[in-house]
Amino acid sequence: MKVSDHISPVLCQLHWLPVRQRMVSKIATLVYQSLSSLAPGYLADNCQLVTDARERLLHSADTRTLTVHRTSSCFGDRTFAAATTRVWNSLPADLRNAELSVVSRFRRSLKTFLFQQSDHGAL
Repeated sequence: MKVSDHISPVLCQLHWLPVRQRMVSKIATLVYQSLSSLAPGYLADNCQLVTDARERLLHSADTRTLTVHRTSSCFGDRTFAAATTRVWNSLPADLRNAELSVVSRFRRSLKTFLFQQSDHGAL
């Protein structure tokens, strides 16, 4: 391998996620742990399901979506509460609703999904 060679094929062979998908993976895992009562309370407080926030039943109650935290600035969009909502709600419903009792199974399913979405999955 020369210095000028592109690193993408190597990352694909190693089955490593690109940085952006790695960040999504970390955030989604924190949300999963928060919803499973495996995360500290200060993180879990930022992850509220739509079913817990509303008294009446909505269509989105079946899909385990998080309540959206409205922000008024670019800086506010980068907060943990806003990022967790955006990442979790962007996952497919079958991954959000999965009855995965072990965090490692959720991580494996999530990594497979993110790998397919990345440029590596197309190689």
